[in-house]
Amino acid sequence: MKSTRIVLASRPTGMPQPENFRTETVELEPPAPGQALLQTLYLSLDPYMRGRMSDAPSYAPPVEVGETMCGATVSRVVESSDPALLPGDVVLGYGGWQTHSIEYTQYLRKLDPAAAPLTTALGVLGMPGFTAYSGLLTIGQPKPGETVVVAAATGPVGATVGQIAKIKGARAVGIAGGPRKVALLREKFGFDAAIDHRAPDFAEQLAAATPDGIDVYFENVGGAVFDAVLPRLNKFARIPVCGLIASYNDTELPPGPDRMGQLMGHILRKSLSLRGFIQTEFLHQFDEFYPDATGWLADGRLTYLEDVVDGLDNAVAAFQGLLTGKNLGKLSIKVAD
Repeated sequence: MKSTRIVLASRPTGMPQPENFRTETVELEPPAPGQALLQTLYLSLDPYMRGRMSDAPSYAPPVEVGETMCGATVSRVVESSDPALLPGDVVLGYGGWQTHSIEYTQYLRKLDPAAAPLTTALGVLGMPGFTAYSGLLTIGQPKPGETVVVAAATGPVGATVGQIAKIKGARAVGIAGGPRKVALLREKFGFDAAIDHRAPDFAEQLAAATPDGIDVYFENVGGAVFDAVLPRLNKFARIPVCGLIASYNDTELPPGPDRMGQLMGHILRKSLSLRGFIQTEFLHQFDEFYPDATGWLADGRLTYLEDVVDGLDNAVAAFQGLLTGKNLGKLSIKVAD
């Protein structure tokens, strides 16, 4: 079986470019005991992949130059040495940027195509949805009547954060880039307030939308958005730090004075709780998340938006768009029917 794959050809400096990747066709060996041969149907594209392209120290090892780019996948079983998985079964795995993969069956999760659209396993019912659920409820701990603010709020994590905050009785304020995304926050996701971080009076709009301050800030962005949020934080505010996409392509420290002292002063004076997290820290909660999320989807309290791009050959351009906010909702690549 041949597989077409996209490998990391060189480590990007700043925004990843097409020359940082290479497309190859390789012959796959038959699956060994405990393995399955899979055909990729959908590939997830996520901001964390930018970090995996770098060899800087991180929470996960980098993709080596010459290796297939990593990524979660929804795939169809072609051949299996495991009697629990049969040809035609659909699974969630980690095949990466390629048309076919060999994976160990113990790490695959069988999906029911009748239960929910397959793409939701990469979004609202998968890693992004679970990231929102575990980070918000474990670290943010929103209480009825509190104000929860989330950046990148039309993304799969941010949109889910805002909706779960509403389910828990909190007030949800979303931050997004551009009028179209701001309108989606109000009209599709039901946020109580929505703000465009590109607006020249963004800080003033944020203050008007949070008259009682901010009790939970779910951080996905960093940069100028966090600068505007920081003075609005209430005493004992909680800040789950999930991502910092504003700086993922930076090649040097930001200009201006060192404001670390200001940040630490706010943390001290306001007794702030600021904690970074990776969703794998909370995997023991997945068995709580999945029935909660599917139930909320069924009763209409949770909804989602997907941006599906056709063709593996469009993965690099789609990923560039992800890093600049061009996607609307969970971004994935349709690799095969």
